[in-house]
Amino acid sequence: MTTSSLQNSIVKDMGLASEGHLKIDWVEAHMPVLNRIRRQFEQDLPFKGLKVAICLHLEAKTAYLAKVIQAGGADVTITHSNPLSTQDDVCAALVEDGVTVYAKYNPEPSEFKALQLRALEVKPDLIIDDGGDFATIIASERPDLAATIRGGAEETTTGIIRLKALAKEGQLRFPMVAVNDAYCKYLFDNRYGTGQSAFDGIIRTTNLVVAGKNVVVAGYGWCGKGVAMRAKGLGANVIVTEIDPIKAVEAHMDGFHVMTMLEAAKLGDFFIAVTGNKDVITGEHYDVMKDGAILSNAGHFDVEVNKPELAKRSESIRTVRRNIEEYRFKDGRKMYLLAEGRLVNLGAADGHPAEIMDTTFALQALGLRYVSENYETLGKNVVNVPYEIDQQVASYKLESLNIAIDALSAEQEKYLDSWKF
Repeated sequence: MTTSSLQNSIVKDMGLASEGHLKIDWVEAHMPVLNRIRRQFEQDLPFKGLKVAICLHLEAKTAYLAKVIQAGGADVTITHSNPLSTQDDVCAALVEDGVTVYAKYNPEPSEFKALQLRALEVKPDLIIDDGGDFATIIASERPDLAATIRGGAEETTTGIIRLKALAKEGQLRFPMVAVNDAYCKYLFDNRYGTGQSAFDGIIRTTNLVVAGKNVVVAGYGWCGKGVAMRAKGLGANVIVTEIDPIKAVEAHMDGFHVMTMLEAAKLGDFFIAVTGNKDVITGEHYDVMKDGAILSNAGHFDVEVNKPELAKRSESIRTVRRNIEEYRFKDGRKMYLLAEGRLVNLGAADGHPAEIMDTTFALQALGLRYVSENYETLGKNVVNVPYEIDQQVASYKLESLNIAIDALSAEQEKYLDSWKF
């Protein structure tokens, strides 16, 4: 623990640090790719003399990413990207490890944003962002904070959408690497990570069976594919709603029922919104839902399930279990909202498995190194993770699993490069 990290940090309780260290130690033991990158960073010190600010869901796996960046020579500051996903014991442990932390579980809305600002006010050279929170704060309120920033990396689909909108309007002030769009991110994190962790949150929160129930999955992107796959594996009858005709056909061909949300609303027992858009489940849907319907969201912001319209139809609202709010309608029906409509996999559970985040955070670490070394030529744009980095992470993952694959011979490479047979 450094004097600086202890004096400057704002956390709930430093007495929780020992529990946080155990959590971090556990994920470290299950993140072999990130461990390998950490050893590289300790030798190369790619971030020596630089300040890095991180805005992510502040739990054990994120904490270990912060320590890997720190091992590369960086002075690391970290803050939260969601009020319900912050784990106070992990925050305290990071402070003891010399990371400056501005985060608490479930702070007041004004304090939540103020702590994010505190992290930016260290004047970082590099950032890691989630949902574009840092980038939008800089663009809308504090453009002066962009002066020192070389660039950064973005974690989520929602964040990429916001960053591209900023870039289109000329408001993105530094290059951002779209980690979310890397193959090793969306093929594995979005699909296998979201699929498992969403049901982890739902099952541990409700303690109800999924088998035999009607599960409505709103959106059939990579996250939606994962949620639908896991629902099917748990024995559910899966219904998919979509706005994209191609994805709708894909869901149909994958064996799922496809219909409008208004049709699905009459049938669903569990609803999981995973679109990245607002008002996916709204008033007209509540009006036809069954008594006891369970509503949840696995998208970034708490706007997919329309909470004001849910409240408007209710004569009483009460918390019936941790992370479950009961909305009792005037006609006697009850609807249950999980984790306040925020990310159910992080608000009501521990997020994606460590082995999944191993590859995602490897991309974050190597992507951050890439932007740090190339920021002068990247422009003020959203840029892709180089394919070579994607392949490198996948190769490291295979090695950690003791899996070998074939390689092209010289003759095969020549054949693929030629139009002659």
